[in-house]
Amino acid sequence: MSDFSPRGSTPVTARETFAQAYRWMLLARLLEEKLASLYRGGKITGGVFLGRGQEALSTALGMNLRERDIFAPLIRDQAGRLAFGEDIVDAVRTYLGSRLGPMRGRDGNVHRGRPGKGHYAMISHLGAMVSVVCGALMARRFKGETGTVGATCIGDGGTSTGSFHEGLNLAAVERLPLVVIVANNQYAYSTPNSKQFACKDLVERASGYGVEGHTVDATDLDACLEVVGKAVARARDGHGPQLVSATLLRLGGHGEHDDGSYISQALKDSPVGRDCLKVAECALVERGWASASDVECWREAVLRQVEEAVATVQREPAPDPNEENWCALSDPHLDDTFTA
Repeated sequence: MSDFSPRGSTPVTARETFAQAYRWMLLARLLEEKLASLYRGGKITGGVFLGRGQEALSTALGMNLRERDIFAPLIRDQAGRLAFGEDIVDAVRTYLGSRLGPMRGRDGNVHRGRPGKGHYAMISHLGAMVSVVCGALMARRFKGETGTVGATCIGDGGTSTGSFHEGLNLAAVERLPLVVIVANNQYAYSTPNSKQFACKDLVERASGYGVEGHTVDATDLDACLEVVGKAVARARDGHGPQLVSATLLRLGGHGEHDDGSYISQALKDSPVGRDCLKVAECALVERGWASASDVECWREAVLRQVEEAVATVQREPAPDPNEENWCALSDPHLDDTFTA
């Protein structure tokens, strides 16, 4: 789609950067709304977890990573996946179980990726990917490769797991170029912050490991682009691991199976409950960087792209257990997924 710049291209101005980021956010939002509709219609097996409200943060990370970097996204990082280079058709293929997708229709929709292109498939959202990315960065170091960054995301609840602490400690000791984005969406499933940690802000956990910490209002796209960009640049320039504590609100339940009725109305009505997509759209129009008609044209184009992707995938075959040899995806004839 011509409105979207491929990963590796660099917008020249702040206006171009902001507009490009907004369009990735819009694509992620409308794609996920379509996926939610397919889930409710019984077309998707397994859970569907939306990034509604987290798109600015996720997009900022995906846009600041480069070719050869490592990205281990989690369940609410559709926007970052797209900005990092995931093909929208690949995303739909995994949700609908197409055997032509990156996971060949064998795994759940959140466990997808193309490791050879730096896009790591999620094992768990509860801290596991911190140590996985650390291991990948150590491997790069052993091979003499420099200049790359490894990034992953985690929720506020995930920072209470042993995997998170062990991985972050390893990264700090080895001074790895790791960026950990903590999306503090105020609830670990249905458990509020007040019941899961006592520190004032999760950024305080960074200093306990000798890691540089940053905070950001994740409802503000400008702030996300600036703070996440700084964290990635610091890691790339040899300043060791970076942790970004981002404040936002999950604008829905934990997944489409959950109505989110436990979410505080006071939080919904507070600044943390702002919809980052609407905030970014208003900023575009108020600054004269796009007109209302421009935004509507982008929306219509994205909707067409989403519908075309879904229509394409719905015509594709599912795995046939009588014909599939169930070999590992790293076998030579499937190495388009894994080749570095």
